[in-house]
Amino acid sequence: MRVGLVLPPQHDSLVDLLCELHTYYNEASSVAPAMVRSYLVEDLLAPHSGLQLVVAHDELQHVAGFAAIALTYSLVEPHPDRRRHCWLKELYVRAAHRGTGVGEALMAWVAQYAVENNCCRIDWPVKASNTRGIAFYEGLGGKLLEDRLSYRLEGPALTGLATRRGSMPD
Repeated sequence: MRVGLVLPPQHDSLVDLLCELHTYYNEASSVAPAMVRSYLVEDLLAPHSGLQLVVAHDELQHVAGFAAIALTYSLVEPHPDRRRHCWLKELYVRAAHRGTGVGEALMAWVAQYAVENNCCRIDWPVKASNTRGIAFYEGLGGKLLEDRLSYRLEGPALTGLATRRGSMPD
């Protein structure tokens, strides 16, 4: 298994994996591969995306797993050795390849990339119900941040808040 930034010959296999990811998070739902391909090329891999997609693949370019990462800066840590972070947006391994070392190979690549880019840490979210993922991350040395919560604003709450901006006093 090889790990590196995604290349065009791997796009077809990555589209299949992204469709699997969609179903994983949205049970009993599917998405058209053509839509996913468009999303991959026009958004995820676009220069404005800010994401890097890292894939684990075999010699036939079949993608077994991927990581989506972005480098960011702290707003509270101006010290040169603490200011840059790596954000792991997603780590996903094809169901057939789980437990075979693919996830660890991806995380090792991400860790090396983070170190080479002067990042002092890697942060990532994980679903509370993903006990296998949590055990995997803890096995790598990852620590749960008990003082952090995750929030989401969407739908009517998002648009409702967006309309409040126009009602602010001058």
